[in-house]
Amino acid sequence: MNRICDLFGIKYPIIQGGMVWCSGWRLAAAVSNAGGLGLLGAGSMHPETLREHIRKMKAATDKPWGVNVPLMYPEIDRLMGIIVEEGVRIVFTSAGSPKKFTPMLHQVGIKVAHVVSSSLFARKCEEAGVDAVVAEGFEAGGHNGREETTTMVLIPQVRQAVDLPLIAAGGIGSGRAFAAARMLGAEGVQIGTLFALAAESSASEAFKRKCVSLSEGDTMLCLKKISPTRLVKNSLYDKVAEAEARGAEADELREIIGKAASKRGIFEGDTDNGELEIGQIASAVDEVIPAGEVIGRLVSEYRDTLGGIAAEE
Repeated sequence: MNRICDLFGIKYPIIQGGMVWCSGWRLAAAVSNAGGLGLLGAGSMHPETLREHIRKMKAATDKPWGVNVPLMYPEIDRLMGIIVEEGVRIVFTSAGSPKKFTPMLHQVGIKVAHVVSSSLFARKCEEAGVDAVVAEGFEAGGHNGREETTTMVLIPQVRQAVDLPLIAAGGIGSGRAFAAARMLGAEGVQIGTLFALAAESSASEAFKRKCVSLSEGDTMLCLKKISPTRLVKNSLYDKVAEAEARGAEADELREIIGKAASKRGIFEGDTDNGELEIGQIASAVDEVIPAGEVIGRLVSEYRDTLGGIAAEE
């Protein structure tokens, strides 16, 4: 047992990221049933859709699980109300300050973790009273911190800055990377890309096929004038890159992206004109497998890695 396992009551300190259009009840339940912590991704759900997924989670697993909530969500108060009403026990927050909601969630016995991209924000989280922090390097897919700090650099600095239980995220796609994160001071890992491309992910098959065919350099961080986002290079990305190169402002970039761009790309499978959010580590993924097998491979390779290091000593 370590502090992450103890805090959340899980077998392995492996958290499945709460990713938009990927993290429905089937994926989250599969991860929790395999010994990790499954998270529902509330960022792409209407409030009543979240309620439906919460109830299906209750029926699908008796293991711990939680909900990821971007704090910039338009109906955040309604979302939090549903989480409390439905008896959710674990909430991961992101994209905003946890200061407002953490005390309210604690009052009803909910554990709170918050995603950060810097030591400064980690310290603010500690002041806000969160139970754990997820330090995410800019290798991660989707929305990223503006600092562009890599996971290798970020984790030891956050570890030095705060005493909270620490979860590493960004670019973690193997048991070796899991072991490296632990050596850097993290007590657990949050993994997005491997689970976004798992069999139970609600992402479209077209999105999964596209991502498992990627090579190094096929994702880039862009949209910094709106919210830094890592995207797969496609026709939509090319339009964004061209506009950014000539100094386009935020309003023009929003017009290029259009409405529901991530739903179009990830959920509906328009891999050319949709917004395809995935991490750099996708270039190392070449097949779609069940989430339970993902966890099994991670744990086995992690143990083999540590065993190999011990043998060398």
